[in-house]
Amino acid sequence: MQLKLDLQFFAGEKTEKATPKKRLDTRKKGQTAKSQDVNTAIGLLAVFMFLQFYSTNMGKIALQTFRHSFNEFMLMDLTEENIQPIMLSVLKEVAFLLGPVFLIALVAGVASNLLQVGFMFSTESIQPKLEKLDPIKGFKRIFSIRAIVELLKSILKIGFVGGVTFFVLYLHIEDVLHLSQQSVGAALKTVGKLTIQMGLAASISLLVLSIFDWLYQKYDFEKNIRMSKQDIKDEFKNSEGDPLIKSKIKQKQREMAMSRMMQEVPKADVIITNPTHYAIALKYDEKEADAPVVLAKGVDFLAQKIKLIAKENNIVMVENRPLARSLYDQLDIGDKIPDEFFKAVAEVLAYVYRIQNKI
Repeated sequence: MQLKLDLQFFAGEKTEKATPKKRLDTRKKGQTAKSQDVNTAIGLLAVFMFLQFYSTNMGKIALQTFRHSFNEFMLMDLTEENIQPIMLSVLKEVAFLLGPVFLIALVAGVASNLLQVGFMFSTESIQPKLEKLDPIKGFKRIFSIRAIVELLKSILKIGFVGGVTFFVLYLHIEDVLHLSQQSVGAALKTVGKLTIQMGLAASISLLVLSIFDWLYQKYDFEKNIRMSKQDIKDEFKNSEGDPLIKSKIKQKQREMAMSRMMQEVPKADVIITNPTHYAIALKYDEKEADAPVVLAKGVDFLAQKIKLIAKENNIVMVENRPLARSLYDQLDIGDKIPDEFFKAVAEVLAYVYRIQNKI
């Protein structure tokens, strides 16, 4: 009894890798190994690299926007007629200023997702589920091992990225200390330059950390989709069919095939026998075929049944042991007699026709 319980325990333990079908079903549910840190790192890196080359143009657009606002809009009387054109003009200039940044962030976000999981569309992950409102399950999620791991990861990211950013700032401490002595334009240029450098350094450091996070997410995902030996057996039964049901289906198919074969026996011209073990039913119709055709064949019990039906329908049975054995081994039901058996079969048919006064 104890051994049986132990076997059941090990059979239910999830120790096996997920099968391709389990992976496909999991993917259809929108579940796959993905690191959000990879998306964040690639997005930030793309944005700051874009700013590295486009910041000069953005500065010109921003300066033009302020100049336009101070020289025209600030001097205009605000009325019901001109408030809409003013808002549209300001929004247009802001769109030219921030639109490219948002577009780069969008492209980087889509590219990072495609890089990790490929193209995947699933609505199941966003469907509302009442179980998510369960306070007990929510409390377990907050104080779970996964939550502790995520907390440690956040602390590590903040410390590492903050340290890298501080190091970049420390390298340019002289520029920071001289900001108060510079003009507004020069100070803004210095601050912008330092911001981009710190952003690039932080993005690269976060990208390095995200590689380890992706490896952890992949490990955790593979662990969660593991299957037990019993799960694999059940999946095989569901996909391939229950072996018992399949055997019954095959048995039923054999019975139907044998029934159709037995219905063809009364149409035969002759039954060639062994005489006890083999029986071959042949028919020759020169209008339908240029050679005799095998209507039915059987061995042992099936041969006896063929001979019984032939006897009931007054079909001639001819004993020819080597011919019966050869025809059974080399031909299937519906096959025509090959050349090497023409002479032997012709002699048998001639004998049958003489008996039946057909010639």
